[in-house]
Amino acid sequence: MPLYEERKKDEPLKMGEVGVDLKLMIDELDSVEVPSVFICPISLEPMQDPVTLCTGQTYDRSNILKWLSLGHKTCPTTMQELWDDSLTPNTTLSHLILTWFSHKHTAMKKSLEDIQGRALHLLDTLKRVKGQARVRALQDLRELVGSHSNARKALEENGGVALVFSLLGPFTSHAVGSEAVGIIVGLDLSYDQLKGSLMHPAKVSLLVDIMNEGTIDTKMNCAKLIEMLLVEGSNEVVSSLSLLVGLLRLVRDKKHPIGVVSTGLILLKAIVCSHESVRISVISLGGIPLLIEILPSLNNECLEVALYILEVLSTLEEGGMALKECPNIIPNVVKYLMRVSERCTQFALSILWAIYKLAPEECASQAVEAGLAAKLLLVIQSGCNPVLKQMSSEFLKLCSLNYSTSILISKCMLTSTIQ
Repeated sequence: MPLYEERKKDEPLKMGEVGVDLKLMIDELDSVEVPSVFICPISLEPMQDPVTLCTGQTYDRSNILKWLSLGHKTCPTTMQELWDDSLTPNTTLSHLILTWFSHKHTAMKKSLEDIQGRALHLLDTLKRVKGQARVRALQDLRELVGSHSNARKALEENGGVALVFSLLGPFTSHAVGSEAVGIIVGLDLSYDQLKGSLMHPAKVSLLVDIMNEGTIDTKMNCAKLIEMLLVEGSNEVVSSLSLLVGLLRLVRDKKHPIGVVSTGLILLKAIVCSHESVRISVISLGGIPLLIEILPSLNNECLEVALYILEVLSTLEEGGMALKECPNIIPNVVKYLMRVSERCTQFALSILWAIYKLAPEECASQAVEAGLAAKLLLVIQSGCNPVLKQMSSEFLKLCSLNYSTSILISKCMLTSTIQ
């Protein structure tokens, strides 16, 4: 809602306009804590036209009139019977309310003007300065845009977005690039705006370099920006080996909160799912043993994403071979069956299936020793989806080919249930 227009100094304040002006101010100051004496006991909203009953209680005129129109003959607050239903305007309180909101509104307008002016000043500064002065200006602008919607609006309406994008180029320092990316991810930009400004090899290369060498906040910002660029599968981004290296570093990071790993996993999932050539690159870069290594440290949400990526990679022959070569891969995957979620169980079973196709006897033996048969029986007996049950049943039959019935039953540790 636009700010209410200031009156000319010589224009008198008409009584008929007070309510309108006050309503606009109340609406625009809805996040401000209002003194309780200004609040109507009926609506719990600021009063615009306070009136007092014979009981001495004050209400907003429209609210008390509604109360009386419903046939009530009592005061809503005290429940005293009204011996006089006349409403007396509380002019003193009305003046106090209008004055209080006017002062607050004027202060808000000045603050907003200061914020917008500060944003415009920083934009002008960015056009003139270079080096460390440019970095400082970007830092100030990033903080301002991140804290105030009016600063973002000033940026968008005065060519600031294009200016920030123009700072990303082949000769941009990582310090400038990091701050520019931090500003961009804080804006509500469309895919077309991003594509038009960033889909150039030099800028994509810079973005990847910044992510690989920046601070952890910068890495996360770059990952978010790249994810935004993947809306329609931009080949300029996903074909970058340095990007994949940077993502695997992000996923492996052990020094920072799980949110960092989650950001890397989500972006890696988006890339791996859409391009087969990228899957081969991830496998060749050692992505599979890395993911297997970090599985025990992941929370349930990240674990599901990591298992999904491994399942996708396992559909390639190279992926199956890489999985097979991981130490203790089968017992490590078996333990995730029926542990976290139905989706995790399905992903883990698909991974085991890919290994089984390459080495049936070895896989079946290790899997049963790790408790696979018992887990499969639990899946079959549970309320899981029919596809997962069918997969479990078929896998159990394949495992049984390598064991006698009595040995398989003893491995299940569910003898009474099976019999």
